Amino acid sequence: MFLNKRNLTALTLAISLLGTPVWAEAADLTSVRYHSGAEHDRIVFDWSSMPRYNVTVSGDKRLVTLDFFNADKRRLAKEQFSSSRIESVKFTEKNGHLLVSVRLKAGLHYNVQKLTNPARVFVDVLPDSVGEETRPARKGAVNAAGSKSVAMKKPNSSGHVMSLNFDGLYTEMVGPGLARREYVYWDNAGKISAYFIEADKDLYQIKPVLARGHVPGLQTTSGMSDMTNAIAAVNATYFAGNGDAIGMVKIDGDMAGTTYYRRTALGIGADGRPFMGQVSYAGYVTLGDATQPVSGVDAERGSDNLTLYNHWYGSRTKTNEFGREYTVVDGKVTAINNGNSVIPKNGCVVSVHGSAAEAFADVQVGDRAVISQELGAPWNQAVEIMGAGPRLVQNGSVMVTAGAEKFPSDIRYGRAPRSAVAILRNGNYLLGVVDGRQSNSCGLTLEAWAKLLVKMGAKDAMNLDGGGSSALVVGGLLQNSPSDGRERSVGSALVITNK
Repeated sequence: MFLNKRNLTALTLAISLLGTPVWAEAADLTSVRYHSGAEHDRIVFDWSSMPRYNVTVSGDKRLVTLDFFNADKRRLAKEQFSSSRIESVKFTEKNGHLLVSVRLKAGLHYNVQKLTNPARVFVDVLPDSVGEETRPARKGAVNAAGSKSVAMKKPNSSGHVMSLNFDGLYTEMVGPGLARREYVYWDNAGKISAYFIEADKDLYQIKPVLARGHVPGLQTTSGMSDMTNAIAAVNATYFAGNGDAIGMVKIDGDMAGTTYYRRTALGIGADGRPFMGQVSYAGYVTLGDATQPVSGVDAERGSDNLTLYNHWYGSRTKTNEFGREYTVVDGKVTAINNGNSVIPKNGCVVSVHGSAAEAFADVQVGDRAVISQELGAPWNQAVEIMGAGPRLVQNGSVMVTAGAEKFPSDIRYGRAPRSAVAILRNGNYLLGVVDGRQSNSCGLTLEAWAKLLVKMGAKDAMNLDGGGSSALVVGGLLQNSPSDGRERSVGSALVITNK
């Protein structure tokens, strides 16, 4: 038999500590959640309303039984699980009672507590010596090489990974200096589910990538992770429907996207060090004796505009015949066409229309060409730039600059799925997403998202494209639940790779 009263000590925990008011209606057990951390394992029972319950423990103190009165668990699919500290958890329904038996492994003790709003009962299983435990990997967890993990150790200072321990957070070390974190909690609007990956700055590097390796392009974050053999990836900047980047992007020293506004970006210097701040673009092209401002880089050419196309845009400009295009290599105009010009790998194409085309009407093949692209210090020297915004955290404090960066209301206000990149106080990288627009997670405002990132150790943090685009991938596996019900194809990603 599952329960044998002869094996149970008539030890009922003090009801005054647990609280056992009687409800006439049955309480539904809506979910059972499990977290394992450095200090304890926790089993959380979520209820539609608080049930009446008693707790008993066996003589050897290894079998703890929670007896929930007038309770219903019919909504649950899984009824058993175990961990390195918990030998088993089993459910039995009998005469209107739901009996939950938690068998502890040797040398452990427990603590049962409750919350009333929302209705929740939880059991903490604590070792006699905290800090030497390991636990099996969560199903689907992967290590830095992308293979299934067998055991995950707690974070420690030797790997430069910040150790965080608070209610609702659990951490898995999925590789040397690589900590995967999941944080579930409730605020006044409902349940919040957030996912993070922290990477040791001494072992890993962060880099922007383009969907399918060029602009325009569309690809899932998982696809870009696979394409670059990344350890982790998060969706990055905003994008147009065709995949054009709507944000400052610089990869391997060459611009791949610009924006009209001064907005926050993540930069990587030639020494590999990251920095964050606001950046704006000012470009000018001189062909022969005429000079015109640059309207954009690697984007669709507009009316009366001058657009630069380089190798990040692919093999051709894909423009129509209503403009004029000048191929530039080694400081000289080498060819002139009306549209859809071949883009040289060692140069660029200056594509003009309307008034911009009229300014260059006298330019001939062989004329000098000077292209100036000014971002200011330290951005001119940056090897990589990924711009998005707004800024969320500055010097360890919440600093949301959505208004100053002229973001539209659909990004500035309300709860939504969010993505972010952060530089932590210990110098490590943090990629994160919070789910939204679903029962599992109601999303966060920018202000609340910034506060959560500070809690996770952010010194500086920047918002990335959100909504249905939000996706975090670790070891090739999607960690969160995108609000579209599936991964959305996006224009770019930030990836973490080995140094």
